[in-house]
Amino acid sequence: MKSHDQKLRNELVIQGLLKEEVAKRISDEAAKLRKPFQEILLRSGLIADEKALSVEAEILGISFLDLDKYLMINEKIIQMVPETLARAHHVIPVFKIGKLTVATADPTNLLALDEVREAVGEDIDIVLSSHDMIQKAIDQYYGGARGVPMPHPSSEALEKESIFKINRTEEAPGGQDQAEATQEVPIIKMVNTIIMAAVEEKASDIHIEPDENVLRIRNRVDGVMHEKMTLEKKMLAAVVSRIKIMSKLDIAETRKPQDGKIRLKIENQDLDIRVSTFPTTHGENIVLRLLEQSKVVLGMGELGISIEIIKKVEQLITKPYGMILVTGPTGSGKTTTLYAALNKINSMDKNIITIEDPVEYQMPIIRQTQVNVKAGLTFATGLRNILRQDPDVILVGEIRDAETVTIAIEAALTGHLVFSTIHTNDAAGAVTRLMDMQIEPFLITSSLIGVLAQRLVRAICEKCREAYTVDAEVLKKMGVKTDKAQFYRGRGCLDCKKSGYTKRIGLFELLLIDEDIRRLILTRASNKEIKALAIKKGMISMRLDGLKKAEQGITTVEEVLKATTEEEE
Repeated sequence: MKSHDQKLRNELVIQGLLKEEVAKRISDEAAKLRKPFQEILLRSGLIADEKALSVEAEILGISFLDLDKYLMINEKIIQMVPETLARAHHVIPVFKIGKLTVATADPTNLLALDEVREAVGEDIDIVLSSHDMIQKAIDQYYGGARGVPMPHPSSEALEKESIFKINRTEEAPGGQDQAEATQEVPIIKMVNTIIMAAVEEKASDIHIEPDENVLRIRNRVDGVMHEKMTLEKKMLAAVVSRIKIMSKLDIAETRKPQDGKIRLKIENQDLDIRVSTFPTTHGENIVLRLLEQSKVVLGMGELGISIEIIKKVEQLITKPYGMILVTGPTGSGKTTTLYAALNKINSMDKNIITIEDPVEYQMPIIRQTQVNVKAGLTFATGLRNILRQDPDVILVGEIRDAETVTIAIEAALTGHLVFSTIHTNDAAGAVTRLMDMQIEPFLITSSLIGVLAQRLVRAICEKCREAYTVDAEVLKKMGVKTDKAQFYRGRGCLDCKKSGYTKRIGLFELLLIDEDIRRLILTRASNKEIKALAIKKGMISMRLDGLKKAEQGITTVEEVLKATTEEEE
């Protein structure tokens, strides 16, 4: 018995995962069949694969990768290791960030790994997986699939696969023949796999993008776009039509943008998907935004808001009336912040009503309404009718036009606390944006009590975080105003897929509308003037908030610089 197999056997017995007599029987069987102890153990089903392999990986000082859950390997990565070599030594390339990472069932086979290094032309990192997982992946990827382990979407496969009958309740407008074509099994599996893969890696958006010769699938994870697969360009029409059927859009309409929604249940998880189609020179582009209904509403501290800002926000949200705006670009977490604020003041003695597009989180007690433009329920009409429902607190999902903001201001002036969002680059920009919407300065100063601006940046992976020193001159050239020289970064590990980052955290700045700011607004002062005065009076800018988080090892200097502009002097 190999020393490695002996160590694995002993460790499993020590941890109480195997009884000594059972371990001996498996060892004897492995010796008889001339197979590794691990392979016989996994086939016995006595221990969950993940548990057994995790123990083995720990002994070897490497990481375990469950290939059955690792849904996508890029075609370019697969091509780095020849199929003959992959099959001969039972290895498969997985991803490349710096070094190529290769999964193997036998990390002790140094000769095999040296052959892989020679073929790749550079050093490699290795992860442990099971014999069966690797065999399945080799058969799938080297069998012709491009990008994800699913039936290959070739024209031959489409012709051979059976066709589902049309479900009449699912039929979209635009023609029965076109709808029937999208019910082919490979297309259904393909679209389902695309969505499942995005859910698995916690993507916020799926981009289905036609280029001149290929159909590219990219996912946005933690704010960064990643290419996941490329398909043959001829698959575009079928994929687009399938998604249109799921979201009840017009299949025949390809010249105009369309918006729709899909509601799915995946592994007991309710998922709302916002669908947007947009015509381009190479065909219709589709973006799917994934919204998890069952998500837990976070507290303000969990969002990354500093204690100092939280205290001021809590003072604002307990006022009896006034308007509070949260500002930032699309996808910066504005709605999440508003829900955290509502959750803080939600109680039986308050009547809280929202109008949103869409309702992203379900909250108890609160009355939530979703915009329905086709039925005539817009933000403006919904807000006007909400005022007849005797509310104490109103949340308007987004201020998009002068009519909506006018009604919101009237509500704030007549004894209601109003929350909403608006798209501007910083907190002071919200004031000038309202002026651009023809709102008189005296109405702004009478209703607006605070603006919270935010951005999302990637957080450093806690598993591989390390400190490093930055030269003062380098910081100065980067525009970083700080006396600190020690910052943090992620070295890159399997948990963060070698990126050095996991999840995202917010950067914030809070503009309080006090008497000095009001006087400035009444003079129609610029965004720059309002921001400069606010900083002078103690407002912590987003850049300063970000640098504090970088010093604490929460994010990196580079992420802060990408997300913020230099502070006003």
